[in-house]
Amino acid sequence: MDREAGRVAGPAEAVADQLALAIHEHRLVPGTKLSEDDVGEVFGVSRTVVRAALQRLGHERLITLKRNKGAFVAQPTVREAREVFEARALLEPRTARSAAERAGPAEVARLRELIDEEHRAIADNHPGRALRQSGLFHLEIARIADQDTIAEFIGQLIARSSLIIALYWRRRNALCESHAHHALLNALADRDGEGAEQMMKGHLLDLVSSLDLRSLPSAPRSLREALGA
Repeated sequence: MDREAGRVAGPAEAVADQLALAIHEHRLVPGTKLSEDDVGEVFGVSRTVVRAALQRLGHERLITLKRNKGAFVAQPTVREAREVFEARALLEPRTARSAAERAGPAEVARLRELIDEEHRAIADNHPGRALRQSGLFHLEIARIADQDTIAEFIGQLIARSSLIIALYWRRRNALCESHAHHALLNALADRDGEGAEQMMKGHLLDLVSSLDLRSLPSAPRSLREALGA
């Protein structure tokens, strides 16, 4: 293990990172089975390495490890979905205010880069990748706020949000409709803490409104199909 709790070193970390990226980009949808043999074959690693990688993803709650059944990409329930976004609504608006009070030109430039990358993904018709960039935008705001403990919680919530959106997103043009990130960027650039806080509240409410918390999960894809193997 390295110094960061819940992470693993070497090949196992690389495998875990690649699987996590596929989950965040919605190439591996909730419910997909992650067979140890298939993962090992795709990445050319031993089952020991695969188990260590899956243990890390289980710790991060991106996958569910079921005894005698194996590992599956996690499938958050409707209740969990509501709890995750309620928690984000409690944490992120105040974090946005703190970030606005600290943001300098370098931080604003980095946020602008993330927005540009998100828009490129939308233009290329990669909504999962766009959502991944959206999550990184929110994480960067937490980093700018210089609140390490809260940023760690927000990172976990954003990871779970990606799974929730994969299951329950009903308004897939919401990304194109939303200018919330630009508005947040402008508030941070102007050091407008109150404006950043209120915009983040509205943004999270709009995101929840794009979810259909009554719909059934998407049909999972195979690991080989999702990773192009």
